[in-house]
Amino acid sequence: MRLAGRAAVVTGSSRGVGRNIALAYAKEGADVLVNYTSSEGPALELVDHIKGLGRKSVAVKADVAVKAEVENMMDTAKQEFGRLDIVVNNAGFTRPAMLMKMTEEQWDAVVDAHLKGPFLCVQAASKYFKEQQYGKVINVSSVAGLVGTVGQVNYSAAKGGVLSFTKSVARELARYNVCANVISLGIVETDMTEKIRKDEKLREIYMNRILMKRFGTADDISPAFVFLASTESDYVTGQVLCVDGGYGMT
Repeated sequence: MRLAGRAAVVTGSSRGVGRNIALAYAKEGADVLVNYTSSEGPALELVDHIKGLGRKSVAVKADVAVKAEVENMMDTAKQEFGRLDIVVNNAGFTRPAMLMKMTEEQWDAVVDAHLKGPFLCVQAASKYFKEQQYGKVINVSSVAGLVGTVGQVNYSAAKGGVLSFTKSVARELARYNVCANVISLGIVETDMTEKIRKDEKLREIYMNRILMKRFGTADDISPAFVFLASTESDYVTGQVLCVDGGYGMT
């Protein structure tokens, strides 16, 4: 197994993309901390599933935009698993509105979750990475951060910021043998993309932008997350890997 003996924190992992990543890691031998903010039931179900695979797991409620809660989450991972090797910054949500109508609250909420959250998580985990002289940071971005999205200037700005943030982390933490990379996703079949996938007009618009002419699935994205968490990527850092069916280049 490619992640045997490793321990991971995957933020926003009770559902959707995060859940798929957590399961992929557990199947490859990693112990996994499941993070959630409101979906306690699904988080506990996932913990049981991971334990059923023979791995350690624990669910921690934490808002990634709150420093004390993030620090407690990383400390819990260390206490429960004895180490912390991998941090995946996946948590987030959208608050769409056109630029001229977007409220300050909508801007702050999304930027806090998608940009402040990864900063706080990497900052809290870095002390353990430094102790071990090893670590993997995988930040989740989006095609929106590369090409922009109408009605989501907050989300696009935050995801674009994740790219530069990750490159800076890669430069600062390389001395501790830490690799930091970004996986940029397109439209993946989750609850968050349900409106796009089920609205006939929206579906047609987006399908015309995706070169592979289909939305992404868990099986499409999980291998990239496993690769960047494994020793196979020990010489890869500061990079952006687009797993989006070609959406980001159109």
